[in-house]
Amino acid sequence: MKAYYLVKNGNSNNAFELRDINLSEPKADEVSIEVEAFGLNFADVMARLGYYKACPPLPTVIGYDVAGKVIKKGANVKDIEIGQRVTALTRFGGYATHVNTNQSGVVPIKDNTDATVATALATQYSTAYYAAEFSMNLQKGEHVLIQAAAGGVGTALTQLAKRKGCIVYGTAGSDEKLEYIKNNGVDFPINYRKQDFYEYIKAQKGEKSMDAIFDSIGGNYVKKGLKLLAPGGRLAMYGAAQIAGDSDKKSLYRQLKTLFGFGKYSPTQFFGNSQALIGVNMLQIGDFKPYILKQCMSDVVDLYNSGEIKPFIGKVYDAKDLAEAHNFLQKRKSVGKVVCKW
Repeated sequence: MKAYYLVKNGNSNNAFELRDINLSEPKADEVSIEVEAFGLNFADVMARLGYYKACPPLPTVIGYDVAGKVIKKGANVKDIEIGQRVTALTRFGGYATHVNTNQSGVVPIKDNTDATVATALATQYSTAYYAAEFSMNLQKGEHVLIQAAAGGVGTALTQLAKRKGCIVYGTAGSDEKLEYIKNNGVDFPINYRKQDFYEYIKAQKGEKSMDAIFDSIGGNYVKKGLKLLAPGGRLAMYGAAQIAGDSDKKSLYRQLKTLFGFGKYSPTQFFGNSQALIGVNMLQIGDFKPYILKQCMSDVVDLYNSGEIKPFIGKVYDAKDLAEAHNFLQKRKSVGKVVCKW
């Protein structure tokens, strides 16, 4: 049994070390999984760079989502069987050949489900589903803005919003990505490197025109987004990727720039316009409302099985190329999900 440990913050080429591990017996509410594939998420990049406060002290094994086969289970696990293939949300520990995780974050998948696709369902699609269905309660005909629409969560949010009959505006950073998000269902693709999304939407639709905004970037993107919210509008934040930038060095300047970029808000501006600013963190949902996490994961697996959603796997790496995969994701080269296979 092996795992890639995050041993130091900074450049991905020096950050990880492959080590032997001894997996403990699963606790009463846990299952042990033999991992076929593990997914990368931008939060992993934030953890590597030292920005993610929830990351355990180094050295540690990070990683949120895996797909594989259950090889052991605890006494309280009733609806998951040994030998079943599953997708699983791990509270770190995913960069390993074997992992234990709570049953609330584990859902069976079909034997013919691609393991790489299954990893996307665990974190990115479940995050998108919670945000769209539970937090934002999207309605038919609403105008929705999705930042970073070419990413894994952005891809999922677009599909879920179109499934509800929404009109979708989406941002991406290249013409190739614009073509991708357009093919994925975005009605109004915006290249943020060539035009300001706020000015584009203001010209197309006017201020106070967005019913829902999904933001993973943070800083002044949120500040501009709030100016676009219609009465009754909601803005959900599920990341602050602006902090990371392209550098491997932690930057106090970028942290402060992002922090002050958010601006200042008063509760009166929200209840006066019947608006909401919402945070989404699936680790917290898993810790404090595990039944909600289970429902989200089960629902997205059902939607995948019925063909209503279709994860896109942007690139698959061998696990030994983890550093390269991290760099690829950090440099915003990816679309959809980035996955490593053992």
